[in-house]
Amino acid sequence: MAGSDAPPPSPLARAEHFIWLTARVLEQRRFAYHFLGGGADAVERALSAYLVEDGGYGHALEPDLRGPVSQPLHTAHALRVLDSIGRCGGQRVEKVCRYLTAVSTPDGALPALHPVRGYPSAPFIPVVDNPPGELLTTGPVVGLLHRNQVWHAWLFRATDFCWAAVESLEKSHPYEIQAAVAFLDGVPDRSRARAAADRLGRLVREQGLAVLDPARRAEYPVSPGYAPGEHHFAYDFVRRPESLARGWFTDEEMARSLDFLASRQREDGGWPILWREWAPGSALESRPVVTIEALLTLRAHGRTLD
Repeated sequence: MAGSDAPPPSPLARAEHFIWLTARVLEQRRFAYHFLGGGADAVERALSAYLVEDGGYGHALEPDLRGPVSQPLHTAHALRVLDSIGRCGGQRVEKVCRYLTAVSTPDGALPALHPVRGYPSAPFIPVVDNPPGELLTTGPVVGLLHRNQVWHAWLFRATDFCWAAVESLEKSHPYEIQAAVAFLDGVPDRSRARAAADRLGRLVREQGLAVLDPARRAEYPVSPGYAPGEHHFAYDFVRRPESLARGWFTDEEMARSLDFLASRQREDGGWPILWREWAPGSALESRPVVTIEALLTLRAHGRTLD
């Protein structure tokens, strides 16, 4: 029969089908930008739909936080998108920094969630009065802004907060370590960053925060509050080979993790989310985001997608 000898679709082709089938306009345009030669303007136009009058971002840009109000986690997500298309600068980021200044805690850091009630949010992101500043939220934003050579008064205290948080970490969990890596990969003081990264790498291995052999992942602990089986792997910390976290893992450990990441592509072409699913809509919207990140990680490490 004609076509019976055709090769199976490539990982990229399968992912493209999944994106067109399920993704929001923003993720469709991000996929087109990264893999189909699409333009940055289209991505930025789609992202602008999530912009709020106060200069932050809302409207469930981060799918686990619903509602129209701006939140630090939404705004951090928006900055990552702008960074990925080379648009993290100018007046748009100046406005974002004014928003970050307005919502920071007294120590100059960002809370994970502002206590705006009345809209659904994931149970693992609880709404609390007077939330503290957190490395989880602040670190990635500070590192990204430094990497893009953005200078704003907000950054001074926020950077000091991140240094203090990173250098005092003793007991941690994978998402906090990811935030620390994002900070260290962008902060200007490279010698201090390398020293901090070396210490964190030892902590990660001692506490079993990264699964070093995916075939034995059931033997590794799951951090408190995480979903059953919500493990993290070397690629979660080393999204790009130039990351300081690359030195935490041997070549063999890194290769095993990337093999495992590639194997996690589902039959529908997308990658799964590993955290706790609490609402059908948020899970559906998150999978294209995770899929794009998986593809970018594999490509950054030289893996073939076509």
